[in-house]
Amino acid sequence: MRAAHPASALLSRSFSISKPRPILASNLNCAATKSSSLTFSRSIQLPALPSVLNWRTMDKSSISTYLRQSHDRVFERNAEWAAQQRAKDPDYFTKLASGQSPEYLWIGCSDSRIPAEAITGLEPGEAFIHRNIANLVCNVDLNAMSVIEYAIRHLQVKHIVVCGHYGCGGVKAAMHPDDLGLLNPWLRNIRDVYRQHEAELDTFDDEARRYNRLVELNVQEQCRNVIKTAALQQSFEEKGFPIVHGWVFGLHDGILKDLEIGFEDTLADVKKIYNLTGKN
Repeated sequence: MRAAHPASALLSRSFSISKPRPILASNLNCAATKSSSLTFSRSIQLPALPSVLNWRTMDKSSISTYLRQSHDRVFERNAEWAAQQRAKDPDYFTKLASGQSPEYLWIGCSDSRIPAEAITGLEPGEAFIHRNIANLVCNVDLNAMSVIEYAIRHLQVKHIVVCGHYGCGGVKAAMHPDDLGLLNPWLRNIRDVYRQHEAELDTFDDEARRYNRLVELNVQEQCRNVIKTAALQQSFEEKGFPIVHGWVFGLHDGILKDLEIGFEDTLADVKKIYNLTGKN
């Protein structure tokens, strides 16, 4: 049988599920003890779920059971999390509901393995999040442009982070000449990055190194696209923020790499052509 093409990772039908652990029933009555630990009237152990759903070998009844259990598991864990937050701080949700003033706008990849808050240690309310395949910032994408506009002009974020990751399926797919249907116009943005940096990328004999470098170059170009926006330029001109950062996350070691894009130098270079501040 022919091996699956790397681009097929974008269309995988496998669903990774974390290892089973004791889960609390959603209707539990719980209270915090003096030591801030939790006591529960009862607890349950949900049935173990397979680490990967192999739907080709399962009958419809088994699939239906799996879907119901994996759905219910989320709500059980949500109840556990909410109880833990209330135990640590009884006013936690009152403060959470009062409004948001995040310091960061995070523009990341939709890949399920890179949750922004988890890898940075940020808490709910500290980062405004936008994610799409391969962390692209396209000027015709009203979703991304609206997020940037709202984050800068209304939320007054101080940092904008474009975060890619090594092992990105979108970047890998863009490196191969395959017709991927609706994904074609989206991936063309990454192929355009390759075209712009073709001379450098073609110096790499090793495809893995070329792939990793394209991940980095893609992040740098998306940072430039953020800097091209009127909201960013005008806010920085008036207030001195936000500033833009380009980071890459390593799946093999969990470490964030700062690409050190040189924000102010990049801004000055961009404004030679894309100056939208109204000033020469």
